[in-house]
Amino acid sequence: MGIGRRQSETPVMQNPDRIREWPAHERPRERLQQAGAPALATRELLALLIGSGGRGRSAASIAGELLRSADGSLRRLASLLDAGPLEISGMGPAVTARVAAAMELGRRLAREGPRARPQIRQPRDVFTLCSPRLRDLQQEEFLVLLLDARCAVTRELLITRGTLDTSLVHPREVFRPAVAGHASSLILVHNHPSGDPTPSPEDLAVTRRLAEAGVLLGIPIDDHIIIGDSHYVSFVETGLLSRHCS
Repeated sequence: MGIGRRQSETPVMQNPDRIREWPAHERPRERLQQAGAPALATRELLALLIGSGGRGRSAASIAGELLRSADGSLRRLASLLDAGPLEISGMGPAVTARVAAAMELGRRLAREGPRARPQIRQPRDVFTLCSPRLRDLQQEEFLVLLLDARCAVTRELLITRGTLDTSLVHPREVFRPAVAGHASSLILVHNHPSGDPTPSPEDLAVTRRLAEAGVLLGIPIDDHIIIGDSHYVSFVETGLLSRHCS
């Protein structure tokens, strides 16, 4: 008697259009979390907006028909949604509203002009910028300002919250976003809840460690500002650091 062929051990998807049956690493939500939104196709992004689908149809199927109705163009899709509800099975008022809202957010994003970037000309500019956030806190927060070649702030990062310590403020956490953001220099900022901005030995040690790392990486520390109740201490003004920007 012949031996029958063994049944394949690889599971066969009953409906390849049903997202829940896709391999986990191929599902849009998981891919977005792992690789970011730019890695997803337009159909996958629309499927995430649609959610679970409806009327026996998957979100992926509805997303595909939605794109086909607009000839694959998001601009045409936005115009169609402006004209009224689309006759697509499984796409009710709630789903239509979500997709229309996403289209409008995209339009508003496209209309936004460049964000104003505060320029740091002197240490007091840092105090003016950061004091409203830091001066009344009951615990220390350590911030880093990323600066471009014109000494304008391109990003503000919270590095750590709590008592300042060299073990908590690691150069890797400070300079990784600086390298990724093409920063020309950095400014360190933190507060003293006591109201007295006099640098502590730990403040000096953290600054020295980060300044040395900045020299190696070619991203200098431009200043370290300690904010107190109504005044500040600048490491540049006290001669503890030399200013890169001017």
